[in-house]
Amino acid sequence: MIDLATLLSTFMTRIAGNGGLGGLARLSGGANMESWAFDWGEQAYVLRRAPSAEYMADRPYGHADEAALVMAAHAAGVKAPEVVGVLTEGDGMGTGYVMRRVIAEVNPAKILADPPPSLLADLGRELARIHAIPAAAIPDAIPLMNTVDALAELKARFLSYGGDRPLVALAIRWCEDHLPPPAEPVLVHGDYRMGNVMVDSDGLAAVLDWELAHRGDAHEDLAFGCMTVWRFGRIDQPVFGVGGLEDYFAAYEAAGGVKVDRARFHFWLVYRTLWWALGCLQMGQMWRSGADPTVERVVIGRRTAEQELDLLLLLETGAPEGERARPLPPATSASAEPAGEPTNREIVQAVRDWIEGAIKPASQGHAKFEAVVAMNALGIVLRDLDAGVRAEDMELAAALLAGTTTLAEPGLLARLRRDVLDKCAVDSPKYAALAAARADWRG
Repeated sequence: MIDLATLLSTFMTRIAGNGGLGGLARLSGGANMESWAFDWGEQAYVLRRAPSAEYMADRPYGHADEAALVMAAHAAGVKAPEVVGVLTEGDGMGTGYVMRRVIAEVNPAKILADPPPSLLADLGRELARIHAIPAAAIPDAIPLMNTVDALAELKARFLSYGGDRPLVALAIRWCEDHLPPPAEPVLVHGDYRMGNVMVDSDGLAAVLDWELAHRGDAHEDLAFGCMTVWRFGRIDQPVFGVGGLEDYFAAYEAAGGVKVDRARFHFWLVYRTLWWALGCLQMGQMWRSGADPTVERVVIGRRTAEQELDLLLLLETGAPEGERARPLPPATSASAEPAGEPTNREIVQAVRDWIEGAIKPASQGHAKFEAVVAMNALGIVLRDLDAGVRAEDMELAAALLAGTTTLAEPGLLARLRRDVLDKCAVDSPKYAALAAARADWRG
């Protein structure tokens, strides 16, 4: 375990002069990187870091190039953080960089409870600014995305994870059949969504988390923030949970963005939902391999069910009308009440209650976040033990991937609807799209 406070103090003295370290605290969340807030003298900063170079090994570029990109965006007038220093190997803190801290809200629930009136237009304008960053200003290490190759890589990952999720297979096949022609490449942020933007009373204050940036199709960025999962419960507001598509597109185009192609936008909405489904599965693999032993990884691994639900909602329009009107099979019956010695379910419940009553109240900061994640993990196990629902079907997935089975097959859509409703009810029962789909499908 490194002495982060001492090492960070040495680093800040070198880049900013004497100041004195205060308020060092890890920020909650962060699916991939650590973020640490701290004060140095009278100024507020954030350290963004990975614990080691090995943690960055599978990424197309490292933190030095990421920092250079953020600096280029900031210089181009984008509301990107101001980078003040980049870690080197000799600093002993892994890889990363330090930014001036933006004082604004990042929590989606708080932002969406009362979004400033300009926010939707701000989001469209800022994305147009990102896409307008001159190619010459973009670091050479930032890769160009080839959609054909990227889709093939997703397919290979799916097969390496077992190839047994029918809705993932259905989405891969649909994307293969609906690939758009290449677009003029722009800088794509790659993670432009609620949760990665900061907002204050005046509107959009900062765009964070540039680690997935690449050169590619502008529509990928346009679609990503419109995924159901990034609306954080406000599913009736398709853009970031804030507003409607036409207003978003109009603001983007008015600020100089490319003319929005609705079919291309829909392709990227399906593709990025598929991408995140596989990203969730990958989180589970990271835990299994020991690359990241945190409980958060296994919990995110079970969020695949959310994306499978969303994929079916995006793709079911391709089924014949008669299949879309077909009633669903009955839901799985509940388990019998336990008797005798404590069951597995009761043991799990006891551990969950102990965390809630004894561990969570005594925890602070990231430790409290981890306690909540552990409670969520045990909640999934409790519901799974009751329901006994599984989502895997290798034979059906292979047939959908090959195109020998489609949504035109009698009864298949109804079965997939039932399966995804039951699985999502176990893994993510509070997911807003679940209740909407259940009502729409009469499930």
